[in-house]
Amino acid sequence: MLSRRQFLVKTFLAGTSLMVGNMPGGRQGIALRPRLNPGLLEPFVDQLPIPPLAQPAGHRLDPLDLTRAIPFYLFAMREIETKVHRDLKPTRMWGFQGTSPGPTIETRRNKPVIVEWVNQLPTRHFLPVDRHIHGAGADKPEVRAVVHLHGGRVPAKSDGYPDDWYPPGKSASYFYPNTQEAAMLWYHDHAIGITRLNMFAGLFGIFFLRDDFEEGLNLPRGRHEIPLVIYDRDFDTDGQLNYPVAPASASPWISEFVGNAILVNGKLFPYLEVEPRRYRFRILNASNGRTFHLTLANNQSFHLIGSDQGFLSAPIETTSIVIAPAERLDLIVDFADWRGQQIVLRNDAVPVMQFRVLKSGTKDTSKLPLGLRPISKIEESKALKTRVLSLDEIDDQTGNPAVMLLNRTHWSMPITEKPELNTVEIWSLVNMTEDVHPIHLHMVRFQLLDRRLFDMLQFQTSRTVHYTGPAVKPDDSELGWKDTVRALPNMVTRIIVPFEGYPGRYVWHCHVLEHEDNEMMRPYEIVIPTERTKHG
Repeated sequence: MLSRRQFLVKTFLAGTSLMVGNMPGGRQGIALRPRLNPGLLEPFVDQLPIPPLAQPAGHRLDPLDLTRAIPFYLFAMREIETKVHRDLKPTRMWGFQGTSPGPTIETRRNKPVIVEWVNQLPTRHFLPVDRHIHGAGADKPEVRAVVHLHGGRVPAKSDGYPDDWYPPGKSASYFYPNTQEAAMLWYHDHAIGITRLNMFAGLFGIFFLRDDFEEGLNLPRGRHEIPLVIYDRDFDTDGQLNYPVAPASASPWISEFVGNAILVNGKLFPYLEVEPRRYRFRILNASNGRTFHLTLANNQSFHLIGSDQGFLSAPIETTSIVIAPAERLDLIVDFADWRGQQIVLRNDAVPVMQFRVLKSGTKDTSKLPLGLRPISKIEESKALKTRVLSLDEIDDQTGNPAVMLLNRTHWSMPITEKPELNTVEIWSLVNMTEDVHPIHLHMVRFQLLDRRLFDMLQFQTSRTVHYTGPAVKPDDSELGWKDTVRALPNMVTRIIVPFEGYPGRYVWHCHVLEHEDNEMMRPYEIVIPTERTKHG
C-alpha cells in the first residue's frame, strides 16, 4: 500500500492532482483535475507587476498618545480574479484590496500606523478544509482570517494571534508602533488550522519600514528598488489553483506542498526591463514549503546587503543564494556590463523571471557601501537561560506523518516557554526529522549561533544532547538579525534571542505552512520579571 507521500508523488508524475471540492448535492468529495504543465507556456510574455503602494484612508488617534493622530489604513480581504499568464484564463484567488500580493505598506521608524483588516471573503472556502486538524473543527466557520505582521515588533494584542480569527463580515484594527530598524517585513493570514489554505489563496503582502540610516547609504531607490515576492503554486489546465489532498477525502491534509509553477509578484515567468545600472531587489519567499536556490543564468555575481531584520554589517558578493519560506533577502545587482542582453533568474535550472537590460538609461548616482549597519554579536554569557526544544514528526500506524510537534507538545497544552522581558535566552532547536524547518519567533529578532550534528538515538531515549560533529558556522546570508531560521535535518540549530519589546502571549512555529497547520506551532509568553528575578 502506498504511503501518503508516495501516493502524492505518483499522482504528480501522472500529471494530475487530487482536489476536494463541493460536489453535486452539496457534499464534499475527491475530484481529479488535470494538472497544468507550466513548461508548455511561452515564458517572459508578461511584464512583472509591482504591488501598488497603499495610501492611508485617514487618521486615527495614537493609542499611546491621544493628543496626536496617526495614519490609518483600511485593508479588505476579498475574492478576486487575476491573470497569472497571458495564455491562461483568470484565476480565482483571495487578496487584499483587490490584488495578490496585496498593496505595499511603507512607513518610517517611530512613525506608528493603524491598520484595520476587514474580512470580506466568501463564507465557503474554495480550497480543502480539513476538519480533523487543530483549530479547524466542524464547530468553526469554514472561512476565517487574522493578519500577522511577520517580523514586526508589536504589542501582543496586535500580533495576529492564530486563535484571534474572525469570520466574513468582521474586522480587527491593529496598532503597529514601528520602533525597529529599517527592514522588509510582510503581512499574511495566520488563522489557526487554515493558514496554508488562506496563504495559498493569496492573502499576503509587503510592509517596508524605512529609517534615516537606510537613506544615508545612498542605495538604489524609487523605480530602481524592486520587490520580488516569489512563491510556488499548482494550477489546473483552466488556470485555477490546484491544491493537492490526501487520498482520504475526510482528512485532506498533506504534510507538505511543493508546486511546479513559480510566480513572481503574481505572474508566471514575468520579465522586467532594467537600465544598465544598479538595482536593489527586496526578495520574499512566500511559498507554503519550497526553499529556493537562486542564481542568474549568466553566472553574474551580486551583493547581499540584508536579510530578515535589516542590513548585514557589510555587503557579501556571491553568485547564488538560498531562501526558505518566510525569509527575506536584500540584494544589489549591477546590470551596467550587460547592456542589450537578457538575463534569466533561475531556481536551480528552472527559469523564474527574465531581466531585459536596456542599452541606455539614467545616470546611476547610487552607491554600494563598503560597510552597512554595524551588528554587535551577542555573547553567549549574556543568556539567562538555555532551552532545548525538539522538532518532531509523529507518524500514524501506517508510517505516514500524522502530526508535527514542537518539543512533543500540542498547541492547546499549557505554555512552557516564558522568557522574561529584556532578558536573553539561547534556544537549541533539536531537529529529529528529515525535513528543513524554517522556525519563526513572533515579535523578536535573534542571531544564529551555530549548527551541529548530534546523536539522535541518545536524545530520543534520554532527551540529552550529545554532539557528534563540530559546530558549523552560519552561512554568510545568516550573519545579520533574523526572525526565521532554517533548522536543518538531524542537527541542533542554536539561536540567541533578546526578548525585547512587549510582554504578552506570542507564538513560535515552523513556517512550512502544512506543518504549522497541524500542531507545529506553540504559544510562548514574554513575562515581566518579578522583584525576585530582578535582584537575582
